[in-house]
Amino acid sequence: MGIEVGGLLGLIWLIIVIWAIVKVVKSSASGLAKLLWILALLLFPLVGLIVWFLFGPKG
Repeated sequence: MGIEVGGLLGLIWLIIVIWAIVKVVKSSASGLAKLLWILALLLFPLVGLIVWFLFGPKG
């Protein structure tokens, strides 16, 4: 049962990270800022997502 729960949580986490990347791409930030945010989200998924929620581009 632990494998199924871990797989489900991993899938949810993947969806959240992909959603954040899509929001970054659609934002009005500069190209370099978008690239840096996407790299932060991919290289540091937990920390990058938290920092993006707090300081990321809005709108």
